[in-house]
Amino acid sequence: MNVKTLAASLAACLAAASCFGPKDGTYSITLLTTNDIHGTYFDSTYVGGNVKKSLYGVKHVVDSVRASDGAGNVILVDAGDIVQGDNAAYYFNYVDTITPHIYPRMADYMGYDAVVLGNHDIEAGHPVYDRLDRDFKAIGIPLLAGNAIRNDDGKPYFQTKTILKRDGLRIAVLGYDNANIAGWLSERLWSGMRFESLIPLVQSDVDKVIAKERPHVVIVAVHSGTGTGDGSQLESQGLDLMKSLRGVDFLVCSHDHRPRVIQEDTICLINSGSHCRYVGKGKIEFSVEGGEIVGKSLSAALIPVDARKIDTLMAKEFHKDFAAVKAFSVRKVGELKEDLVTRDAYKGMCGYLDLIHALSLSRPPARVSFAAPLTFNGTVKAGDIIYNDLFTIYPFENQIYVVKMTGKEIKDYLEASYDGWVNTVSGADGHVLKIIPRDDPRTGSRSWSFSGRSYNFDSAGGLLYTVDLTKPRGERVVIESFADGGPFDEAETYNVAMTSYRASGGGGLMSEAGVDTGKIDERIVATYPEFREILYEYLKENQVIDPSSIGEKAGIGRWRFIPEDVAARGLERDMGLLFGKR
Repeated sequence: MNVKTLAASLAACLAAASCFGPKDGTYSITLLTTNDIHGTYFDSTYVGGNVKKSLYGVKHVVDSVRASDGAGNVILVDAGDIVQGDNAAYYFNYVDTITPHIYPRMADYMGYDAVVLGNHDIEAGHPVYDRLDRDFKAIGIPLLAGNAIRNDDGKPYFQTKTILKRDGLRIAVLGYDNANIAGWLSERLWSGMRFESLIPLVQSDVDKVIAKERPHVVIVAVHSGTGTGDGSQLESQGLDLMKSLRGVDFLVCSHDHRPRVIQEDTICLINSGSHCRYVGKGKIEFSVEGGEIVGKSLSAALIPVDARKIDTLMAKEFHKDFAAVKAFSVRKVGELKEDLVTRDAYKGMCGYLDLIHALSLSRPPARVSFAAPLTFNGTVKAGDIIYNDLFTIYPFENQIYVVKMTGKEIKDYLEASYDGWVNTVSGADGHVLKIIPRDDPRTGSRSWSFSGRSYNFDSAGGLLYTVDLTKPRGERVVIESFADGGPFDEAETYNVAMTSYRASGGGGLMSEAGVDTGKIDERIVATYPEFREILYEYLKENQVIDPSSIGEKAGIGRWRFIPEDVAARGLERDMGLLFGKR
């Protein structure tokens, strides 16, 4: 082929290609986002029938925007944590594994263009997320997690991107999971892969997509918190990305449940919070002249979801699924002799944590257990227990591991836990609990709250010890003995029951105790099923939970805050600030 012929052929190819590109004119694309829905699929609770925000309400918002902006101009993306946190997610993850999973079916009904995996989706394990991947592929929705890299060939385990085509425009959507999964979850849950930092991976992928696909709009959705932007938080790289990314129009963040919008001239960050409270909205407007984009402008906002305004046709479509989950949730599984109140755990020993410690210590060869209040403020009333109550007692799908630790590591672990929980009290008016007044970014209201995460307030079972509120970290915890009176020696090694989350480094308490969780498999001496399953098996065998007998000193030990008069006054005042008088 001579030069003239080659040039003519290239010109013909370019002319043909231009026919499929956008025509000259003005264009507008609207991005709608959700994240951290945590199983809030239905608009009604399973007990009591209370109305709540849900995907039904999200669908109403989405349809309203599609009606105003044109359905072909709207992109709908979710940024992860989709199949954990509610009975419905649990039911379709582990109970009904035959019916196609409800979330892909709902995503298809709602018209999602892409879905990103979150850390809690990985926590569900290979059988769940591999099944999700298959279900999503079957309906043609990409499931994205471009930083989940296969160990065998170095390629992404899931899809990295999708290219959407709208009215001649090419819209690239790239998705990534949290980079810090190895810091919380056992490798057994994500075997065969590793999770890379989003920096510099995302920019590298964006550059490749721009070079190959020449998209007109680029959207990056990450299951990563907004963060501080100082590069110090592997789990929250949102602002780090926003400061460094080039060629990206919208950055969708998630994970921290904090709704936020940051709008700049060339990029907008959108975090819609969690649990279907808001829908994130980004809008890009630009003109095309001669096949090139000119005059681009961006905007972003949050749209509140009204629990009372739902897509009634969607509710009807999925009513059979709701009925199945409700029937599962309300079936009786046993009897409770006394109320279990989760917030009582912040004051000291209580029936709620006594139960968790007792069942954890029943796992051989555990001699000590670590446990925290995982429901911030819940109550299970005495009387019949239904399966729904088990989610109040234990809301997460954590397994129980028994791990070897030295006595000194146990002591240092408890020092770290209480340091996040209580202050060193020097006067009568000081706060015992580490609480501060602040605005709740999820609700917009101002109230007292813990400065740290209450699910990291671990106490120990199987020991007799005190926590001195007048002493600083390192001197607070005095371990007297084991529950049975046996000696406790910091130089000896003991077997400790804890959650898989904690053993894998979640909350940082193990590292504070000097334990390298990267080598935790060398310390694990036994593994057991998810705690809720252990609790359910206990009920099937015993029929009754009696906190007064479960909490016997010889079994789970005793711990208390001292001086007792200082603790009593300060705790009563602080609990009143947190929860009001009762």
